[in-house]
Parts: sequence; structure tokens; C-alpha cells
Amino acid sequence: MKIFNNSSTITGFILLGFPCPKEEQVLLFVLFSVVYLLTLMGNGSIICAVHWDQRLHTPMYILLANFSFLEICYVTSTVPNMLANILSDTKDISFSGCFLQFYFFFSLGSTECFFLAIMAFDRYLAICQPLHYPTIMTGRLCTNLVVGCWVLGFLWFLIPIIIISQMSFCGSRIIDHFLCDPGPLLTLTCTRMPVIELTSSTLSSLLLFIPFLCIMVFYALVIQAVLRVPTTTGQRKAFSTCGSHLAVVSLFYGSVMVMYVSPTSEHKAGMHKIITLFYSVVTPLINPVIYSLRNKDMKDAIKKLLGLWIVWLSCLEHRPVAKGLQLPFPVRGHT
Repeated sequence: MKIFNNSSTITGFILLGFPCPKEEQVLLFVLFSVVYLLTLMGNGSIICAVHWDQRLHTPMYILLANFSFLEICYVTSTVPNMLANILSDTKDISFSGCFLQFYFFFSLGSTECFFLAIMAFDRYLAICQPLHYPTIMTGRLCTNLVVGCWVLGFLWFLIPIIIISQMSFCGSRIIDHFLCDPGPLLTLTCTRMPVIELTSSTLSSLLLFIPFLCIMVFYALVIQAVLRVPTTTGQRKAFSTCGSHLAVVSLFYGSVMVMYVSPTSEHKAGMHKIITLFYSVVTPLINPVIYSLRNKDMKDAIKKLLGLWIVWLSCLEHRPVAKGLQLPFPVRGHT
């Protein structure tokens, strides 16, 4: 058996992606390109709306803007390479490129788990501790929580990924996936290392269940507090505030838990790809829609942002702004 040693002879892997006829490959390329652009636009709009609207300079929306930036990074860690792979005839990815994608994809996914937990913590404080909320959730604490999520997320899988990258790989270099996933990678190693597999499985389980358990505890306390609210209107408003976040948590955790509690577990390759595609590509597209549609302040801020863009475009084209359009600020020359 020929051994591909990562330090000498191995040059990379082959990502099969979505094997299908050329015409369907082009269709997939167009589809994923549109989804990627819409994801960038949707999450970018939230970031811009929070940045430009002073009313949204609160911890809740600052966390949301950081979460949207995280979603942009998360989808960018996979989609551009996937698009290049679709058009490629060789489907090659270099050894270093594969493990860089592996590292960033899982680090950003880990960061997202922690972000969802601190966003639930923020909603818990706002609803259950409203009088103390301004003194507890200060700008400094918010910043520390955001930085902590990024640092912890990028350290969580660092050691296992370094160890796996130093292992030797034998036989086929083919990975039946559209990204460098730990399951297929571990099956290509020359010798099985149960310690590494157990460590990866344990870290994945802790990463998923600890933040998820925190989220469930926070929302159990939130529901308990909301049910004590005497008016139906107050209850509806409180549930509406948490509804969008709960929807995002359900989408993300519902798909991720199927895959990575045991990274070496047997999954059909096609189903593995579909589920990974859902939480890595589809949910970053859906999340801005969920947060925008269920939040009046965010909808108003995005409308103002659209007004800014229309004014800017009209100035570029030297055309008057449509009559009756309400702008977020006075513009010289327009009434």
C-alpha cells in the first residue's frame, strides 16, 4: 500500500463535491452564487443598520451585528472554495488549504455556538432582570463576551486539528464531501487513533451540549417570567423578542447535532452533504430574514438604510428621488 505522508509526498486531497453532469454543475454554481450574494447582502444590511441607527446601539443589536459578521465569515469559509470546486475539472485542494478550511469552518461554527448562548443570556437579563439590565449588561461586558466567544471558538478545536494535520494518510486522497470534514479525513489516515477520535467526539459533544443547555435554562427562566406578566400584550411582546433567536437556535442546533456529536459515525455521504449544506449555507441566508421580519426596530432601520442607498444612487445618476419617499435625513435639493 502506498503511503502519502503529509510532510513529504502528499500534495492535497480531492473534494468530490456534487458529482453530476456539466449542465447541472453550472446550475449549482449559479444557485450557490446567488445564495452567497444574498447572504452577504442580508447580513451586511443588518451590520450597516446597527452601525448607522443610533437607536440600535444597545447590547442586543450589537450582539446581533457581531453575529451577522460571524455568519458572513462562516459562509465565506466554505462557499467560495465550493464554487471554485464546482467549475474545476480536477477537484483538488492542497493539504494546507484543506486543513485551513477545516480549522476556520469549525472555529467559526464553535464561535456561533457560544454567540447563541450569550444572546440568550442577554434576552434573559432584559426580560427577567429589566431594572438591573443597564448596570449588568454594560458596553464593557458586552465587548468582553464578544471577544470571549471569538477567542474560545478559535481555540476549541485547535489542538485536535493540529494533531490530525500531522498524521499520515494512506491510499485514496478522495473526500466525498464539498469541504474538509473530520469524518472523511479520519477515514483516510494510515492508522486509526481512537484517542484522537474520542477527543474530537468529546469536544464536539461539549461544544454542542453546554451552550445548548445554557440556552434552554435561560429560556426556561424567560418563559417562567413571561407567564407572570399580567397582560396578554406584555406576554406577546416578550415572546416576540425571543422568538427570532429561538428560531435561529432551532435551525442551527437541529441540523448540527445530527452530524458532529460523533465525527466518525457512519452517515450516508449524500445525507451528510445535505445536512452540512443546510447549516453552513442555508441558515446564514435565512437568519437575517428571521431577525428582520420579527423585529420592528430592525425593519425600520433597514428601511432607513434602503432610503440612504436610494438617495446615494439617485445622486450618482443625477435623478430626483421618487416623490413621496420618506428619507431618514434631510437632503439638500430634495423636498
